[in-house]
Amino acid sequence: MKKILLLSMLFFAITSVNAQNTEKELAQNTERAAKKLNDTIGDGWRKKGTITFLFNQSSFKNWVAGGEDNISGNLGLNYDFNYKKGDLTWDNKILASYGLVQTKNSNFEKKTDDRLEFNSVLGKKAFGDWYYSFFVNFRTQFTKGFVYGTDANGAEIRTENTNFLSPGYLTFGPGLFWKKSDNLKVNLAPLTSKITLVDKDYTSVPGYVDGAYFGVDTNKSLRYELGFYASGYYKFNIMENVSAENTLNLYSNYLEDPQNVDVDYTLAIVMKINKYFSTNLAFQAVYDDNAFRALQTRQIFGLGINYGF
Repeated sequence: MKKILLLSMLFFAITSVNAQNTEKELAQNTERAAKKLNDTIGDGWRKKGTITFLFNQSSFKNWVAGGEDNISGNLGLNYDFNYKKGDLTWDNKILASYGLVQTKNSNFEKKTDDRLEFNSVLGKKAFGDWYYSFFVNFRTQFTKGFVYGTDANGAEIRTENTNFLSPGYLTFGPGLFWKKSDNLKVNLAPLTSKITLVDKDYTSVPGYVDGAYFGVDTNKSLRYELGFYASGYYKFNIMENVSAENTLNLYSNYLEDPQNVDVDYTLAIVMKINKYFSTNLAFQAVYDDNAFRALQTRQIFGLGINYGF
């Protein structure tokens, strides 16, 4: 729980410290975006996206310190399509990424990333920068996930543990949306439904214990929760050609253990080299006691080949 609070405090500390310093920048960005909107997109839509390919490779020969040959690649999509006209705003984002690594001494290619996510927030002007809102978030993965181990002879084996839509998360509800710009926004939804979808095959195995697989009971394929949801998004420039994109999602289930807050924090840092090349760092920390009773983290770092559209 201390780690969860630390992550939450870190996100909002970053936001508060940088918000004042970047207020002028955000205003300028908003003005430029508005001008671009009026000049190029008359129907109220603003659309932008980036496709990124990250590549890493290591090779060793007679290397006394040790090491294992490996090669990995990660393909990602980050696409925004936002609408604003009059007192109506509608923000949409698609995030998709998939990565594999192959090491010399492993029998299997292993995933370094597997993510498919859609976010949508519809808002109607309330007052100031606040909107009455309704949001939808959907998350799953593309392919099967495995737990790796060894057999009695020491050979590497794997056991299927997850798959497409197992789990799948559908979260939605009404709330209030605060939007300073496309780069700084917060959504608060006090009556949020969360549906966890799984393949029934995983909950029907002999000896299965209720809730053992992503909180879903025996012979069931979904779990329903009702709770409070908060999300924040903040993107800013650390320095010239170096940007940081922060996303924080929090969820508390009223119906069961509301003190156990689900946390999903993502940090993406892009150090731009030129129009097509950059060095990219992605860090994600997740806490969800229905999935795993500890903090989950992942980190990806590498040279990126980028295509913007």
